[in-house]
Amino acid sequence: MGATVRAEDISAWYGKKLAIRDMNLEMKPNKVTALIGPSGCGKSTFLRCINRMHEVIPAARVGGDMWVGDQNVYSRGVDPVKVRAQTGMVFQRPNPFPTMSIYDNVAAGPRLSGKTRNKKELDALVERSLRRAALWHEVKDRLKEPATGLSGGQQQRICIARALAMEPGVVLLDEPTSALDPIASYKIEELMNDLKEEYTVIIVTHNMQQAARIADFTAFMLAGEDFVGELIEYADTKTIFSTPKDKRTEDYITGRFG
Repeated sequence: MGATVRAEDISAWYGKKLAIRDMNLEMKPNKVTALIGPSGCGKSTFLRCINRMHEVIPAARVGGDMWVGDQNVYSRGVDPVKVRAQTGMVFQRPNPFPTMSIYDNVAAGPRLSGKTRNKKELDALVERSLRRAALWHEVKDRLKEPATGLSGGQQQRICIARALAMEPGVVLLDEPTSALDPIASYKIEELMNDLKEEYTVIIVTHNMQQAARIADFTAFMLAGEDFVGELIEYADTKTIFSTPKDKRTEDYITGRFG
């Protein structure tokens, strides 16, 4: 089952530059939450704070608490590698491992972590992950072929399957359809609707129509005159798109700025 994700006073810096300030947000389990807002408001930065990928950047740091389920991932002694394994991440551009087959791309994480005990278990996990990513029937006869031979949309679903193979409670997607054509994008959107049955899904998107179609809840972020991103409004998606409380939210979703 998906995990609740709760940010408490999360701020993030790149060196001395404050990028997001005091984010307080609870994202519900087994729902799709969309993070929207203009470029530079900190959406992707916040997403990377959830699974401690922000601190991989030199001189970057995070303040505050981030709860995934009952664990504060920024508590002293928490292993960030384990956090990242439990919180799957899919990036804007498909990035399958170029020297690996379709099978090996999905199997890489479980192999490294010792998640499976034998080949039979690994085979079952790879098939299950590809089925969850709605890709099994398209690739089941091509598992030994390079993943880079797939279409862009299929490569993105391979990356989703690779994240699911670690059996996370949360799946993070950073503009996963921005590099895809409309048909491939539609397949990813359909997949997100299926994934929320088992996972908590959090997506960064610039596509307002996409957010309205797929998200149960939507968070609107905006950077002020100091260029620091903040949460402006968070509610169920219908409310955000029909009766937002903040005029800045209304101006953004109606295209008056951004």
